[in-house]
Amino acid sequence: MKVVVIGGTGLIGSKLVAELDEHGHQAVPAAPSTGVNTLTGEGLAEVLQGAQVVVDVSNSPSFADDAVIEFFRTSTTNLLRAEAEAGVTHHVALSVVGTERLQKSGYFRAKQAQEQLIKASGIPYSIVRATQFFEFMKGIAAEATDGDTVRLAPVEIRPIHSDAVAVAVGRTAVGTPVNGMVEVAGPDTFRLDELIRRDLFARSDPRTVVTDPHAPYFGAELEETTLVPGPDAQTTGSSFGDWLARQA
Repeated sequence: MKVVVIGGTGLIGSKLVAELDEHGHQAVPAAPSTGVNTLTGEGLAEVLQGAQVVVDVSNSPSFADDAVIEFFRTSTTNLLRAEAEAGVTHHVALSVVGTERLQKSGYFRAKQAQEQLIKASGIPYSIVRATQFFEFMKGIAAEATDGDTVRLAPVEIRPIHSDAVAVAVGRTAVGTPVNGMVEVAGPDTFRLDELIRRDLFARSDPRTVVTDPHAPYFGAELEETTLVPGPDAQTTGSSFGDWLARQA
């Protein structure tokens, strides 16, 4: 099976390409560095020739409100149009658990717009919503930092290893389209403030985590269950503690 991976040179994309190749599929990484640009449409028709599945794990280079909505709307529109012309029979996209509950954030409004375009396209699809990757803890801390203080809400979170996300997306890509959502999460539940406190300590980062129930998360205030998946989510991957130990 030929599977084109949009964003195939990034964190998840590169792992996904390796995973699909290992299982005997023809996985083709597509990114500006390989001559494929979903914003301009360059290279799309050529790379999609003979493809049965397209997996979109790309991300916006900017999280600024206007830039991120422009990226996901333009990129997804161009990609879906090219897929329809090429006869692609399964579109898979990676999204984020809690997207619909984070609409005060420009980034998550953009992800919601992406999901809506996919649903309306008429192409059979599967959307894999993952919780926050272990590798994103640095970014979450950076976004919440003011001086030497990291201000975070004490809400539930179930982070996941990127390796497990790649496996889940790959399994979905070679399966039957669900025409709906699949949620995946890591095995452990933390409080967001405690998780980041633990991550900073492991990296000998001197910043202080302050617990603040009203602290914004990428522009949105969090409720207790905003970041956690529903009861039918797949639980997969290694624990955060094991991952931290491997980093050390």
